[in-house]
Amino acid sequence: MNPRIFRIVSTLLLATSMTTTVRAQEVTLRLVSAFAENGIYVQRLLPWITKVNAEGKGVLQINFLGGPKAIPTFEVGNAVKTGVVDMALSTGAFYTNVMPEADFLKLTQIPIAEQRKNGAFDAINKVWNEKGNMQYLARMVENQPFHIYTNKKVDKPDLSGQKIRISPVYRDFFQALNANVITTPPGEVYTALERGVVDGYGWPIGGIFDLNWHEKTKFRIDPGFYDAEVSLIMNLPAYKKLTDAQRNYLQKQLLALEAENTFWGKYATTETARQQAAGIQTISFDAATASAFRAKAYDIGWAGAIKQSPEIAPRFKALFAK
Repeated sequence: MNPRIFRIVSTLLLATSMTTTVRAQEVTLRLVSAFAENGIYVQRLLPWITKVNAEGKGVLQINFLGGPKAIPTFEVGNAVKTGVVDMALSTGAFYTNVMPEADFLKLTQIPIAEQRKNGAFDAINKVWNEKGNMQYLARMVENQPFHIYTNKKVDKPDLSGQKIRISPVYRDFFQALNANVITTPPGEVYTALERGVVDGYGWPIGGIFDLNWHEKTKFRIDPGFYDAEVSLIMNLPAYKKLTDAQRNYLQKQLLALEAENTFWGKYATTETARQQAAGIQTISFDAATASAFRAKAYDIGWAGAIKQSPEIAPRFKALFAK
């Protein structure tokens, strides 16, 4: 072979070998969202995915498959558990069909940064690994209290005669307030309000404008209670298959995502003002009633958790409370 041609062929073979090696070291994770793609949660996540992919070439990539149109909201948790997808953005309340403990995350009263330090994060993962075949990766939403939104004015914490849309997050609490509860996916709430199928709903302080629910909402009851938990979860076998380099890179990016959680407190303030401007009136109770209302929410939440999981819930309570 001509020496010059030999050198060219050798160079091409080396380049091909290097490319194959790089590709072999790169993993692509399939991610879905339990929330609509136009909502604030996904809109906050997409730039992070872009950053992960830009900085992770040759190591790790994330392929976002979409929201509930890809996999229905309440099927996302099982899709992660069984490995149909590798990762998901969801809230524990949406995959209680996988394990009831998923809903307990709403009861956390300390930030995720502190949960990582005091043992709560490890305690969560022990349960998620064993019962859900999942790795709990990161919490990307905090400081988003839930509220009761209704079209019927009340002067005390009593929802008698009202049909309220729920998720498992606040089923027990709303029932204790004498509401008739109805479970529907978020995508069906607007029509339910429009047709009078429900009189109101539970939802965090933020996000109702993304779904246009403000158009069909008259009142918000204060104070808020619990804390909306929206997190990234991953199929455990897929997580374990990651190389050290891939796992370390992913962990670095997850911590960077959590570092942006300061956004949510400011967002809550903005959304409160926006609701007022849209004509949603605030129903407030006197200080003693408001304090008792919020305390009741947590008492009922923990009572339900302990009933469902008498061994795990008390351990979580000791780590989640202030």
